[in-house]
Amino acid sequence: MILVKDIRNKSEEDFPKTSNWLSRSYKDHHYYKKKKGPKNFGAVSTPSLLRSSRVHLHFAVKSFSSKIQMENGMGDNPRGALVVLEGLDRSGKTSQASGLLSYLEGQGLSAELWRFPDRNTCVGQMISLYLSNKSELDDRTIHLLFSANRWEKRTLMESKLRSGTTLIVDRYSYSGVAFSSAKGLDTEWCKGPEIGLLAPDLVAYLDIPPQKAAERGGYGGERYEQLEFQKKVAQHYEMLHDPTWKRVDACLPMEEVAKQLREIVMDCLANCRKGKPLTELW
Repeated sequence: MILVKDIRNKSEEDFPKTSNWLSRSYKDHHYYKKKKGPKNFGAVSTPSLLRSSRVHLHFAVKSFSSKIQMENGMGDNPRGALVVLEGLDRSGKTSQASGLLSYLEGQGLSAELWRFPDRNTCVGQMISLYLSNKSELDDRTIHLLFSANRWEKRTLMESKLRSGTTLIVDRYSYSGVAFSSAKGLDTEWCKGPEIGLLAPDLVAYLDIPPQKAAERGGYGGERYEQLEFQKKVAQHYEMLHDPTWKRVDACLPMEEVAKQLREIVMDCLANCRKGKPLTELW
């Protein structure tokens, strides 16, 4: 219970914005009491004030609690899931990501497919020139550009997730760290620019031996599609595995890979609907 003597020692800064009415009511009460004396016109009686304050403070606490629930995806509109597909070049990520999007939309779920790098932005266009061997950049420079490309979409990503849209993301921060580390850059340094980006709810790693990936059509068209380099990337991917990762055998028939992906993604969505909070990387 809040007593009048307790309120007297508080300033307006001690009350949340939703409780400003209580502070004003108390001050009005003492103004009229001092100016009007026994007549007490316009005064608020102490019992009435306390009853009103209890109701108003209860409302403030309830509103604050609702805000927290909405921020964590526990409101009437549960948040979407951040699902990332990772793997070596030609492991089938792009095809599986497209199929997964169609499946989720067929279930009546709000979903979008994102790809990194996003080559439509100014930063993404610089990356595209580098990957297609049309420009040369220092290893640290291109790593920071990849990271900046993800940061360009960070605010929109969080907004989409909180509004209930599930994002299927083809490559994310793990690719940036694995590929740059494979060049010889320090792993912790590579992680640094990614700190603060949203952490995935699920990382589906499409596992395929580098030699098998090299046998698939179109291999070798971009800078990083070199067998020996991809072997190093695979080793650094292994170092990044954490409990959010699910390994899927990418050598299986496409239909079987798609089935396994659908199962683990639907389990992930169920956890997000139960109020799993968004977190940040590293």
